[in-house]
Amino acid sequence: MFLGIDIGTSAVKAVVMDQSGATLAASNAPLQVSRPQPLWSEQDPEEWWSAVERAVFQLPATHRAPVKAIGLSGQMHGATVLDRDHVPLRPAILWNDGRSAKECVQLQAAEPDFLTHGANLVMPGFTAPKLAWLRRHEPSVFDRIATVLLPKDFIRLKLTGELASDRSDSAGTLWMDVAKRQWHAPLLHACGLAPEQMPKLYDGPEITGHLRATVAASWGLQSVPVVAGAGDNAAGAVGAGVVNKGDTLISLGTSGVIFAATESFYSRPESAVHSFCHALPGRWHLMSVMLSAASCLDWGQRLVGAKNVEAFVRLAEQADAHDAIAFLPYLSGERTPHNNAHAAGALLDLRHDTGPAQVANAILKGVAFGLADGFDALIGAGATIESLSVIGGGAQSQHWGKLLAASIGRPLVYRNGAAAGPALGAARLAQSGLNGSVAFAPPPVINTLEPDRALVDLLAHQRERFKNLYRLLEPSFKETCHVAH
Repeated sequence: MFLGIDIGTSAVKAVVMDQSGATLAASNAPLQVSRPQPLWSEQDPEEWWSAVERAVFQLPATHRAPVKAIGLSGQMHGATVLDRDHVPLRPAILWNDGRSAKECVQLQAAEPDFLTHGANLVMPGFTAPKLAWLRRHEPSVFDRIATVLLPKDFIRLKLTGELASDRSDSAGTLWMDVAKRQWHAPLLHACGLAPEQMPKLYDGPEITGHLRATVAASWGLQSVPVVAGAGDNAAGAVGAGVVNKGDTLISLGTSGVIFAATESFYSRPESAVHSFCHALPGRWHLMSVMLSAASCLDWGQRLVGAKNVEAFVRLAEQADAHDAIAFLPYLSGERTPHNNAHAAGALLDLRHDTGPAQVANAILKGVAFGLADGFDALIGAGATIESLSVIGGGAQSQHWGKLLAASIGRPLVYRNGAAAGPALGAARLAQSGLNGSVAFAPPPVINTLEPDRALVDLLAHQRERFKNLYRLLEPSFKETCHVAH
C-alpha cells in the first residue's frame, strides 16, 4: 500500500492506495488561513504538521501498517523561512497573498532572467517576490533565513530530516531555470538569496529520504521511503493520468486551475499563463490559475447562511439560468489572465426580490466564467487540449460541472477518485518511486458531461457581460485597494 499526503490551503488530505491504484481509505483535517492585514494570507507551518498527524491518525491502523512508501503534495509558492535549526522564523506567506505587488514590478524590471529562464511573469503569488518583501519590510527576519522551503517540503523535513523538493513545486518559486530544471543563481541573487539556501531538487518519483524512526513508530509504519512528490497541481495531474501532450485537467479546489501537460518546454509569460516543470522527468506543463474557485463557494455559503457547501449548491440549482445577477470571483485578486492582485469580488444587479438561490447560482457562474477566461488564455498561449478531466472537491457538483462545460464549450470527464485529487497523485508517485516505472494511466471514467447547447448560447451572452464588467471596474480596483506598508 502507498500513502499520499496533500497539504492544501483549507485542509490536509491523506489517502491510502493499493497496488492496483484503488483508494482504500481517505481522511481530511481542516486548516485555517490567517489574514492579519488586507491582501495578506498566512499559515503557521506547525499547524500543517498538526493537521498531517490528525489526517494520518484518522486512517485505520490496519491500512497504515502495510504502507510501503509515502508521497507528498502541497499548495504551491508558500514562503516557509527557517533558521539554522530548521525552526520557522514567521508564519508562511501563502500562494494567495497579494502584498508584494511592488516587489514584482521591481524584480521583473531589474532581472530579465525572470521572463527568460524563470519562464513566467513575476506575480505576487509566487515565492520570489515574497522574499523580496521580507527583505524590505522584515530585515531582521530575512537576515536569519538559512533555508526557504515550500509547504510540503516543510512536512518532508518533519518526516525525514531532509531538505529536499521536487521540480514541479520548485518551478513555482521563480528561482529555477525551468527549461534546464535546476536552480538559477541570478534569480536567487535578485532576491538576496543563494543556491545554498535552497533544498536539493528531485523528480517526483525519486526517493528523498526515509521516515524517521520516531514518526514511524507513532504512526504504526515501518521506516518507509518518502518520495519527492509534487506541487498540488502536478500531483493532481499525475492522479488523473494527465502526463502526455494534449492531456488536460481542471482542478476545482480552493483555487481554480487548468493544467495542460506538455512533452517539451514552452513559455509565453506575457499571457499570464504559467510554464512549470511536471512531476515526471522530461515533462513540463502550461497552467492557468484563478485564485478563488471553491473558496468562492465557501464565502457564498457563509453569505447566504447555507448549512454547508452542498446545501449552497442545492440552492443554486433552484435558480433560473436566465437570472442576470453577475459575480466577479476575484476575492483574492487574480492571476490568469489579468495578473491583478488588486482585483476584488463583486455582486451586481441585485434587486428587492433577489434571494439566496440567485446569489448562489451567480457565484457558480462567475467562477465558471473565470475558468473559461483561463482556458482561452491557455489556448492563446499555444496549449494543445484534447481531453478535460475534472478533479478536486468541486468535481462532486454536477450542476457546477454543467455550467463549466457550457462556459468552456468542451466536454468534461469525471474519473474515479477525482475528489482525492493531489493526494492520490502523491500516492501514485510513491508507488513509482518504490517499484520503478509505473504507467500513469488515467483512472476509469465514471461520467462525461457534454455541453448543453441551449446553455452554451445563454451563458455566452452572460460571459461577455462578465468580461465587460471587469474592464469597467478595473480602474476602481486599483484606486480603492489598501496595500499594507
